[in-house]
Amino acid sequence: MLKYKSLDCKILHTLILTISLATISLLPIPSSLAETSSVPQPSDAPLELNLLTKPKGAVITANTIDPKGLTVPSLWWAQENSENKLLDNWIAYPASAKEASRVDLIVNQQIWSLLSYLERYSFVNRLGSLARKDGYNVRIFNYQQELLATYTCNFQLAPALCNIRINAQNRLGLGKK
Repeated sequence: MLKYKSLDCKILHTLILTISLATISLLPIPSSLAETSSVPQPSDAPLELNLLTKPKGAVITANTIDPKGLTVPSLWWAQENSENKLLDNWIAYPASAKEASRVDLIVNQQIWSLLSYLERYSFVNRLGSLARKDGYNVRIFNYQQELLATYTCNFQLAPALCNIRINAQNRLGLGKK
């Protein structure tokens, strides 16, 4: 009789554990947890090409030189070494109350359109990773101010959670018509 009681007890414990786990799995995940781990949307601010010739405030371009030391983000080396001179210029914006720091890269559209999807992805990933080290999100444009790709991160997480988006209209080297 004692043997059956211990078996019944084990079955009862297993049943209680199964019911508990099933109940826990049905509970909703708090939305704050889901929101914290998500990557923010890329900035929807317009590209300000006029800042290339007349930077304002703390805005940095490829033509900005800091006599005291390196300017952050330091994309000059990437510009000099970008394959076929793909990266033409950039505008870096400091963080504001509304959004994180970002850098808008301006690429040569003719060269961009010749790249395969994987070559574009590799370019975006390389420069996005470089800018991420300095806390910058990246948007990639052509001089017609068309958004070609983004590299956006949630810097509140360690390591930062990032997302790459490449404009589907330019995926096959076809421009907008």
